[in-house]
Amino acid sequence: MEKLEGMPAPEFQLPDEKGNLVSLQDFAGEMYVVLYFYPKDATPGCTTQACDFRDAHGDFSNLNAVILGVSPDSEASHEKFIEKQGLPFSLLVDADHTVAEKYGVWKLKKNFGKEYMGIERSTFLIDPTGTVVKEWRKVSVKGHIQEVFTSLDQLINAKN
Repeated sequence: MEKLEGMPAPEFQLPDEKGNLVSLQDFAGEMYVVLYFYPKDATPGCTTQACDFRDAHGDFSNLNAVILGVSPDSEASHEKFIEKQGLPFSLLVDADHTVAEKYGVWKLKKNFGKEYMGIERSTFLIDPTGTVVKEWRKVSVKGHIQEVFTSLDQLINAKN
């Protein structure tokens, strides 16, 4: 898939952990959206990533950004993960991976010699006009959240 940077972000409408529908349109004209795709709730890398976003949540909020995590897990799984880790942001259910496919992050993966389809850990920074201003694919968790925050901070400072 070609890069989405500079393009309109693919629209989505997905249920969150409580079953409420959340769409990109909900934040249009108002907020930056940090949309991150991750493989599975409560696995080591995904937990670290979610907790890193949790710990930086206030910093992102101060820059008028909302954080949304997306995985194929169920509402119940997301709710349990949020409660256990004290996550202050919503996790969206992409059970049929339609949105992951729109963003080009539903990929053939290999693990221990087995091939399967799954989420390639990726993050998209979407501005209030709905444009993807930065994307990170094949994300390595360590230091990633700081990188996203720095990009957002620089973007906002460049506009001021």
